[in-house]
Amino acid sequence: MGTGRFSTSASRTFGDDSVSTGPLSGLQVIELAHIMAGPVCGLMLADLGAEVIKVERAPDGDPSRTFVPPEQGGESAAFMMLNRNKRGIAVDLKAPEGRQIVRRLVRDSDVVIENFRAGTMERLGLAYETLQADNSGLILCEISGFGRTGPYADVGGFDLIAQGYSGLMSITGEGPDRAPLKCGAPVTDVTAGILGALGVMAAIIERNRTGQGQRVDTSLYEAGITQTFWHAAIAMATGVSPGPLGTAHPLSAPYEAFRTADGWITIGASNEATWRRLAPALERPHLLEDPRFRTNADRLQHRVALAHVLEQILALRPTDHWVQHLTDAGVPAGPVASIADMLAHPQTAAREMVPSVHHAGVGVMRTLGCPIKLSNSPTGVRRAAPVLGQHTREVLGRAGYDDARIGALAAAGIIVVSERG
Repeated sequence: MGTGRFSTSASRTFGDDSVSTGPLSGLQVIELAHIMAGPVCGLMLADLGAEVIKVERAPDGDPSRTFVPPEQGGESAAFMMLNRNKRGIAVDLKAPEGRQIVRRLVRDSDVVIENFRAGTMERLGLAYETLQADNSGLILCEISGFGRTGPYADVGGFDLIAQGYSGLMSITGEGPDRAPLKCGAPVTDVTAGILGALGVMAAIIERNRTGQGQRVDTSLYEAGITQTFWHAAIAMATGVSPGPLGTAHPLSAPYEAFRTADGWITIGASNEATWRRLAPALERPHLLEDPRFRTNADRLQHRVALAHVLEQILALRPTDHWVQHLTDAGVPAGPVASIADMLAHPQTAAREMVPSVHHAGVGVMRTLGCPIKLSNSPTGVRRAAPVLGQHTREVLGRAGYDDARIGALAAAGIIVVSERG
């Protein structure tokens, strides 16, 4: 019986030059997840050094492989972004032999990530109780739409729906009586993946004390709720639900985006000290004595009037001028950059957030880097996302399957084996 103990022994590594030396080196993760929230969880752990084996369903793989355009070298750009640093195998989970492969891999692993609909793992014969019987230290991370308990436990999860249910869409938009807006990024998917990774780390610490694994349960719904800290505080304190304010802040002013002569600027005068620096920097010191703007409460009450006054001033000069001028004056300010601008920014490069990797089908390509830096334990991107079945032969061989058996499984359509890579 396996123990799932976090190990750095040679038996837990593949021995190639891309093996991690990061803080989670030696942690083996089986990712049964698809599309986004679960793969984000796996990505976070992989960036920190875990050996993540992504198990895709044969014959077609993760549905995000069909999220095209855009594509590079015939591969989905979306899939490649979320599945870097992982080894990939493809297995038919509907076949008994396929499920047996997964059980064999799980037996010697630390963590399983899944984001299926409720009951799917049980129908596949991969219930936690079944897997834990083989591996008492196993940690199962379940990411779903609404969590595994409660009246909505059986409801599927999509970022759009979770943003609506969680209240996020009610506070996102240009203002009252305007159409609700979804956050531009799939914020509940991404946040749920990060929360899942955090839960896994907590479970690992607990396992180090007790030797026992456990289930980690989080959801897109709760990820959305987690984003409403300020707004929920307002609703709890006043009994009134706050609405959308465009780019403005519900608790501080001025704290929003303003038009300039050639674009937009964000200004975060979020406290009295920065406000008292902003007015003189704009050569309007008299604003400090205007009764509408004396305190933060006054400025919030007259936020629209304040924004109108500031925008008339800011419209006189271009964004770059104001960003430099206000920054020099100690006022937080910045441009509204495009994604292309962000990718080309020198700070992005300095933080190693756009590394290049070699992909089996694309060649050298760019991806996003690891956002967490540790002083003593290197993190980062070691390999590109796998092509479908790229590591099936390697992973199964390491699990004890010989070439003849792997060939027979491939011929029967139970696995997909790619020779690219």
